[in-house]
Amino acid sequence: MAFNYKRIVIKIGSNVLTQSNSLPDLERISKLVEQIAAIKKQGIDVILVSSGAVAAGRSLITVSDKYDAIAARQLLAAIGQVKLINTYAGLFEKHNSLCAQVLVTTDDFKGRQHYLNMKNCLEILLQHQVIPIVNENDVVSVTELMFTDNDELAGLIASMLNAQALIILTNVNGIYNGDPNDKGSAIITEVADTGIDFASFVTSGKSQFGRGGMITKSHMAQKTAKLGIAVHIANGTKDDILLNVLNNTAPHTRFVPNKTASEKKKWIAHSEKSATGVVQVNTGAKTALLSNKATSLLPVGIVNILTDFKKGEIIKLVDDQNEVIGLGIAEYGADKAKESIGQKNQKPLVHYDYLYLLS
Repeated sequence: MAFNYKRIVIKIGSNVLTQSNSLPDLERISKLVEQIAAIKKQGIDVILVSSGAVAAGRSLITVSDKYDAIAARQLLAAIGQVKLINTYAGLFEKHNSLCAQVLVTTDDFKGRQHYLNMKNCLEILLQHQVIPIVNENDVVSVTELMFTDNDELAGLIASMLNAQALIILTNVNGIYNGDPNDKGSAIITEVADTGIDFASFVTSGKSQFGRGGMITKSHMAQKTAKLGIAVHIANGTKDDILLNVLNNTAPHTRFVPNKTASEKKKWIAHSEKSATGVVQVNTGAKTALLSNKATSLLPVGIVNILTDFKKGEIIKLVDDQNEVIGLGIAEYGADKAKESIGQKNQKPLVHYDYLYLLS
């Protein structure tokens, strides 16, 4: 049975867009653009998250070994992003489609206002039938500013735009229950349990060109599916893969979505890097928060304020082992929270509506 989605995010990894010689695979990019144009003609909104800027840069310039890896990456990305977006623009134009470039960093997702500004920009592009092509801004994204990889960025965009599905194209058929090269390994076609520990059987090797391995992809997919967005991991090197995934005729891995979370919770879910405060909770509070009942964080369950924060900021909730169990928006600042630690009948520090739990 085909999937009836109205809005999808497609993430294409650098291992799909590049040849074995590290240069862009223009024939494959052309075929993927053709499929995206066909999907768009079906009335489906498409947002493309595309790697490939550094690879495109490699096709234009050689960087001397005397420069460090970060400087080389900035140079290749700055030159390559122009080549990449021009390639896409030319190919989409053949199908009478317009595309737009949207370059982002993790900073764009931290404050609620920045987040809403970007959401509004992407929405107006979609309303005008323009295909947004989103990529990390590798020119300014270095070390702590970087996303884990473009899979993380794609999950953020899918959550931000309330997409029904995220399709991640890589160079294997999906997630296997062992080494994909072993004859005994099989594709896991459906993942409905968010508690699966993929690290126990997924090989940790990453692709030749990308930053993110399959374990990273599976964790991101679990988080995104928990927010109510289906995630498909498929082989982007196969012909007509996008059309076949949507028609459910291609072998691939699908993460079954949970019930849809609110827009605020979707933002909070991806905001761990922008959390300011850290609040330690006791075992009773942890148990209550992780139960199936809707529970807010009350001061009676707080043990310690480990890092200060202001009202309205994202805070991390940690247990007695300092493991993160959730993220939430603080209803008041750290000073007031310290005064009411351990006290009953106090206003919640984090209301359930603004709380995202990791487990």
